[in-house]
Amino acid sequence: MANVSARSAKLRAAQIAGTGKLSSDRTIQTRTGIVIGIEGGGTRTVALAVDESGSIVRRVETGPANLRLLTDMKLRRRLAEVAAECPSPDALAICLAGARNDQDRARIREAAARVWPGVACHATNDLESALSAGEHAGPEVARLLVLSGTGSCCYGRARDGKEAKIGGWGHILGDKGSGYEIGLRALKAVVYYLDRDGVWPALGQRLLRKLQLNSPDDLIGWVQQAGKEEIAALALEVFQASQQRDRIAQDILKGAAHSLAKDAVACAKKLAPRGGKVEFVFAGGVLIQQSRFRRQIARLISASWGECSCVPLNRESVWGAVMLGRRMLEKTDFGSVAGGSVAGRTKNDVSLVPNAELLPESSRLSPTERRNPRSCHLNELSLRSAVKLMLREEGAVAEKLFTKQREIEHAVALIVTAFKAGGRLFYFGAGTSGRLGVLDASECPPTFRTPPDMVQGVIAGGRTALWQAVEGAEDDASAGAAAVRFRKVTRKDVVVGIAASGRTPFVWGALQAARARGAKIVLVTFNPHLKFKAPLQPDVVIDPDLGPEILTGSTRLKCGTATKLVLNIFTTLAMTQLGKVVGNLMVDLNPSNVKLRDRAVRILRELTGSDEATARRSLEQERWVVARAWERLRR
Repeated sequence: MANVSARSAKLRAAQIAGTGKLSSDRTIQTRTGIVIGIEGGGTRTVALAVDESGSIVRRVETGPANLRLLTDMKLRRRLAEVAAECPSPDALAICLAGARNDQDRARIREAAARVWPGVACHATNDLESALSAGEHAGPEVARLLVLSGTGSCCYGRARDGKEAKIGGWGHILGDKGSGYEIGLRALKAVVYYLDRDGVWPALGQRLLRKLQLNSPDDLIGWVQQAGKEEIAALALEVFQASQQRDRIAQDILKGAAHSLAKDAVACAKKLAPRGGKVEFVFAGGVLIQQSRFRRQIARLISASWGECSCVPLNRESVWGAVMLGRRMLEKTDFGSVAGGSVAGRTKNDVSLVPNAELLPESSRLSPTERRNPRSCHLNELSLRSAVKLMLREEGAVAEKLFTKQREIEHAVALIVTAFKAGGRLFYFGAGTSGRLGVLDASECPPTFRTPPDMVQGVIAGGRTALWQAVEGAEDDASAGAAAVRFRKVTRKDVVVGIAASGRTPFVWGALQAARARGAKIVLVTFNPHLKFKAPLQPDVVIDPDLGPEILTGSTRLKCGTATKLVLNIFTTLAMTQLGKVVGNLMVDLNPSNVKLRDRAVRILRELTGSDEATARRSLEQERWVVARAWERLRR
């Protein structure tokens, strides 16, 4: 790998210098219209370098490139392997399995920019390349890819650009009718029939022979360590057994065919009216190599849909990547320059959904990014002086928040109104901001006996981001919008965006989507210099100027402290307004452990003046619901 990387580095240097020479002294002639199409999946990566006449200049085959299984460094190395063997392109398209969203496409473009600086790059998934590989049946026909290989998916596009997809969730959640599912069903079927009938079926004999195992018991250890590809490889044995009229194998394939056909028809319904013209294109190793199985699915689709054509992909799907790359040369407003500015927009561009133009601008550098003059020599201070400095800086946070008392009060009022109407409170943030939102939400059920969905925290990058950084997650506005959609935010809810600088795309993607659904939106930020576009002026903006952090840009410090204080106020006072606090006592806590039960007893004694035994007995009778026990003793 080191040799490949070094060779690629020399190639890139030669491209920039314009010499076109490789370390092996092989000279690459300067060409016009060279396009590289790259398609990567779970088994292998194929790249074609094609000139303007459509002739293949170079074909490269290397290891797997499922984006979900590659770090950024491994992705760059995989692309460098291609670059080391191919001429300098004028455009390229990189289509990788696992590329599902804008963040994934941005990762691909960034890696491409490191390997091919300044070259226009279209980044997408392997479904789009496969769909683009064949000839279209006509301008009025929707085109739908039915793919079954190691995994499976249905993906289509109408002529107006509308897209639809069913599947593609991976072998744990999906992959119906795939090689993996066929192989796994075979393993489950043979052990089922052994248990039921006490006879090891012929299909089981095939599988043991294929795996070089001696008895059914050996399957337990094998399947525990087997990879997805190894299980999918067993599908070939099922197809061969089916051809010899093995009833178990036939039943497995019948079920797989029905699953794929149903998904294909369901996907087609999203693109065209029932009976509308649709071309179903079959791709993937299973469907291309198993013609009888393919015809069986085609019959099921035709019987269910009506007028349609069902055809196998007529050439290697990497040609679709070449075609996508060719469009980069033909249309100047398509795609982007890798690592550079966007020359045009596609429907998948994050700047369209949500609209990046609606992000607020900052008239001055955010205080969170400025240097703190009091800590410029932090590394030279004595430990005692450094501790005093940090305490003074943190101690000033509450005083700064007093300047936003009215805004905080307004936000609490919105939250109380939402709760009384059956609405919910959502926190959206990235990094420290997101973690603090999740923390405050998680404390509400034990403190106030609220249902878990009443207050929810959503962090960019998901649960992994709770304990480690997820690169690029905060820059994905579409992920914030998607989280709002899938949490079913409504006009009854309040969505609080937490962003120290005030311009986090993930947060604004959520706020845009929430506003579109009629929810009230609140922004907690520590940048008082923001200018909001009219459609997205938040209902409440809490933006105290805390000044710069002791560590420049480390917003986990004063900004984190201020965020915790504000969120504490939101939920504590909102729950108090709902009657979950009497005096300063939590009358609706959830006593789920010994410590909290002892606290519940003390609370009840404070409220009623009863002795410990009476308070405990009342709580036990009311299943440790403090408010009900209080009512019992008041009667």
